[in-house]
Amino acid sequence: MRLGTLLLAVASLTSAVNAYWMADIAHRGYALFAYSGYPVFRNVKDYGAKGDGVTDDTIAINAAITAGNPCNQGCTSTTTTPAVVYFPAGTYLISGSIKPAYFTQLIGDASSPPTLKATANFAGFGLIDANPYYTQYLNWKAVNVFFRQIRNFVIDTTNIPPANAATGIHWPSSQATSLQNIVFNMPTASNVVHVGLFMEEGSGGFVTDLTFNGGATGASMGNQQFTMRNLKFNNCKTAIYHLWNWGWTYSGLSINNCGVGIDITAGSGKVETGSIIVFDSSFTNTPVAISTSWTTTSTPDTAGTLVLENIALTNVPVAVKGPQGTYLSGSTGSTTITAWGNGHKYTPSGPVEFAGAITPNPRPVSLLSSNGRYYTRSKPQYETLSASQFISARASGAKGDAATDDTAALQNAINTAVAQGKVLYLDYGLYRVTSTIRIPPGAKIVGESYATIMSAGGFFNDINNPKPVLQVGSSSGQAGTVELSDFIVSTQNAQAGAVLIEWNLASPASNPSGMWDVHTRIGGFVGSQQQVSQCVKTPGNPTVRQECIVAFMAMHITKGASGLYMENVWLWTADHDIDDAANTQITLYSGRGLYIESTSGTFWLYGTGSEHHVLYQYQLSSTQTIFMGMIQTETPYYQPTPNALVPFPSVPSLNDPNFSTSCSGVSGNCAAAWGLRVLNSKNILVYGAGLYSFFSDYSTTCSTFAAGQTCQSRIASVEGTGCSNVNIYGLNTIGAQSMLTRDGVSVAWYADNVNNFPSSVGVYKSG
Repeated sequence: MRLGTLLLAVASLTSAVNAYWMADIAHRGYALFAYSGYPVFRNVKDYGAKGDGVTDDTIAINAAITAGNPCNQGCTSTTTTPAVVYFPAGTYLISGSIKPAYFTQLIGDASSPPTLKATANFAGFGLIDANPYYTQYLNWKAVNVFFRQIRNFVIDTTNIPPANAATGIHWPSSQATSLQNIVFNMPTASNVVHVGLFMEEGSGGFVTDLTFNGGATGASMGNQQFTMRNLKFNNCKTAIYHLWNWGWTYSGLSINNCGVGIDITAGSGKVETGSIIVFDSSFTNTPVAISTSWTTTSTPDTAGTLVLENIALTNVPVAVKGPQGTYLSGSTGSTTITAWGNGHKYTPSGPVEFAGAITPNPRPVSLLSSNGRYYTRSKPQYETLSASQFISARASGAKGDAATDDTAALQNAINTAVAQGKVLYLDYGLYRVTSTIRIPPGAKIVGESYATIMSAGGFFNDINNPKPVLQVGSSSGQAGTVELSDFIVSTQNAQAGAVLIEWNLASPASNPSGMWDVHTRIGGFVGSQQQVSQCVKTPGNPTVRQECIVAFMAMHITKGASGLYMENVWLWTADHDIDDAANTQITLYSGRGLYIESTSGTFWLYGTGSEHHVLYQYQLSSTQTIFMGMIQTETPYYQPTPNALVPFPSVPSLNDPNFSTSCSGVSGNCAAAWGLRVLNSKNILVYGAGLYSFFSDYSTTCSTFAAGQTCQSRIASVEGTGCSNVNIYGLNTIGAQSMLTRDGVSVAWYADNVNNFPSSVGVYKSG
């Protein structure tokens, strides 16, 4: 063999070994309700993209996206055309916007993220325009944009003249969406007007591991609520600009050499930013860390609520600046803001209007990393593994066709992957199971485009004998760790006894188990048999249809479990049919949301939501040591017709709320689902909570200040003498008269804490 041939062979072998597994793995995803042969996985190079930094790849990339006619212009929403659009390493020159379809993921090579680089004559609203304005309106209603991801990219606008408007990613989105591992490169010229990330609407959401270099504004954003973690801003004029929000949680910001760190001055005569929580963050060489429009006389009363905790400043002369001057001085050297805020506080009584230092939350050591910050961990993407280290669920005999009983095949695939030390790849499909799937310690499972495990049959339909669909650990307290990412757990038809996820594993705090982008989606999609044709809403009619009792509980963390990190997990009972062209509302009954009764605790919940469960969305009982970053809830839209007394009887062994007794003497709509209920628990640290009740019997007339926020009487509760150190930053409620009760007595009243749309409490400390 000649030397040149040998070197070429060696280079090819090295390339093959180092290639990201997603490009090399056999793709067997099966979209049952699309046309035969529909491609779930698409490599943009198979559609003509070059990635050579010279060829204009716009048409080829959009061809990969539109292959198979997924949900694009004019389509309301769908789950029937899932897609993963994959970009190998390279530089992809584009002259127009990349427009991902609904239920589509754009994923770059995690080991060598590709670059999307705009041409000098680029035309479009965003290099990636994830929700285009084909008309004067967004293509998709932003609050209904679910189940999408973009990760592993460099977004480069530096070819576009600095003074020309340019946006990196346009991202009006909602729950179960994420951006991860993205770098935005923009010009640094003095006349630059480029924006890295822009969103103007939605109900998010989660973002992590983004870096913004240059530009006029790193991120310009308006959304109901969001959790954002590990964002870095370098040499931006303004790192973050808030258009509006109800509540926002930032963890791990690093803002360097910017003019202003966070600008929350939007609004003319009215403060548009509801509340912001910032913790475990740093500002360096930035004249003003935070610029606010809040004053002691600004309106609404609690708008502009701000809470800071553990903020490191280096050469930041002004920490917080407002219309009345410097509210909090910084330093030309180095200093740390232990805890500071403005807004209303209850410690535990109130309201007290404050603007100044506050006592920081006591932080249990087991929740912290070695640097004293709360532990975080990004979703693993297994960059160092080869395709041979993955086992395919469909290649192992599972069908994923929503009809075949896949229980045995799926269980065998999981067991085989664990025994061989491999990752189970859950190819896209709807995997129907008729008995419990057990996930043993050591398991690693990665879904393709939100593959779905779906319970069915009589085994899961006994309301008096609930059974787990997915059981993590065979018994409560079993030792070990697992990693789960990018899939959904659902039910099919009536499933009154289905507990979608039962978590039993006890993992060490130093090496916790993890769930990333794992969701429960209960009803409202093709294949669920829980859609408009079965369970259309019936306002004014309290009759419960048995076929619409579809889950007992979304997720149960049992007494012996511990050490679980959850990131971007949405426990959703559908309020509407995603696959109906009109997104028609439906009435489904799911008994409970997330129930944690772990005695030793140690859990992290970043960017989680729980919605439309009958009794409660989050319940913590006799547990401890839990971090929660921007939890978000919604009460079922049909309540109080019927109310929370039906169809699930209160189970004392599960510490269920008993509305028959607890509502005695409480006026209004009392028997309604709790957003957050904490019983006899300690060290519960909530950094942002949006607890919403928009409807009463499908009417929204109750959820305004003018109406008196009468959708329900109460929405959050702290109960029992065993409660201590239950602390909430940024409690935002809608539609509830009492924002928070302690042992049945109202602590915070909605009218005392008026914000731009919700009522807001900046700080609550139980004592």
